[in-house]
Amino acid sequence: MTEINWFEVSNKEGLRSTPALLVYPDRIMRNIQLMIELADGVEKLRPHIKTHKSADIIKLQLERGITKFKCATIPEAELLAKSGAKDVLLAMQPVGPNILRFFDLMKKYPASNFSTLVDNQKSVADIAAMAEEEGVNASVWLDINNGMNRTGVVPSEALPLFQSMVDEPRLSIQGLHVYDGHIHDEDLVMRTNACEEDFEPVESLRQEIAKYGMMLPKVIAGGTPTFALHKKRKNVELSPGTPLLWDAGYGEHFPDLPFENAAVLATRIVSLPTPNLICLDLGYKAVASEMELPRVKFLGGHDFEVMGHNEEHMVVRTNDRHGHQIGDLFYALPIHICPTVVRYDQLLKVKGNEYVGSWPVATRSH
Repeated sequence: MTEINWFEVSNKEGLRSTPALLVYPDRIMRNIQLMIELADGVEKLRPHIKTHKSADIIKLQLERGITKFKCATIPEAELLAKSGAKDVLLAMQPVGPNILRFFDLMKKYPASNFSTLVDNQKSVADIAAMAEEEGVNASVWLDINNGMNRTGVVPSEALPLFQSMVDEPRLSIQGLHVYDGHIHDEDLVMRTNACEEDFEPVESLRQEIAKYGMMLPKVIAGGTPTFALHKKRKNVELSPGTPLLWDAGYGEHFPDLPFENAAVLATRIVSLPTPNLICLDLGYKAVASEMELPRVKFLGGHDFEVMGHNEEHMVVRTNDRHGHQIGDLFYALPIHICPTVVRYDQLLKVKGNEYVGSWPVATRSH
């Protein structure tokens, strides 16, 4: 009897259409456990849900005692509240109509404590004004730019903004938010050194704030590559996002983080245009495509070389005596899982090599 690989589905008739995104609950549960171990317990954890967007995966974390979460959109925040999360950070500064949507969440789900980010005086004023109008307090974190250069205020300019937040009676200051997604050194020593160097200005800011008689601010620090490096700090929360599903990109670049691949793409041959070219139904619409080719890593030992990628098609080159047929099924790991998940409305569960049902992807909109 031929041994079956961990990712293969024996009851292939259950995969009624491809491309599809398969998930492996047993592996997800082991990844949750490893994430908890690397964080030295659940107390400091605030995982990001933007990767999986799944109420079922949120439930698995709640069952393990994780109570604080981070998200990127209003629908993700609502999903967390519906799932029973008690502490929800919207890690995207709300502007314009999204400020009202944020306050509507607070009214609709009073059992959850919602907070969000600010990084400028206008947002501080706008959120404070809405809080006054609604007659509630708004919980906010000061977003700090310690090198990512995407959002946030640089530490050397943050103190006046923090003081202005303190002066707003309707704002409840939670602390500092510091996402260091720019740190992705493969070498652990180099990554650790970069993490320490870029956190020094943040620590200096914390000490400055403390000099004014305020409590040392809590910090939400790190992403997946650095979260375990920040756990030694005082009054810190850790917010990894990718570990639960993992992907080929992180698996290749961060061998010190031994998470298991728990999400696999299923794809079928739709055409054989030449003797050594195979066309698969794995186009832009099925897998994240913001990086250079190959964008996936094929499983099963195939010698596929990705030659082209379009909206519905992926063309690979292989041995001209491959013997593959139209409709043959293959499996691949995405290089980047986060923007891959949003391309699907369901995650197909595989346990013991059998397709056993699906989990909905609940929040594909903003």
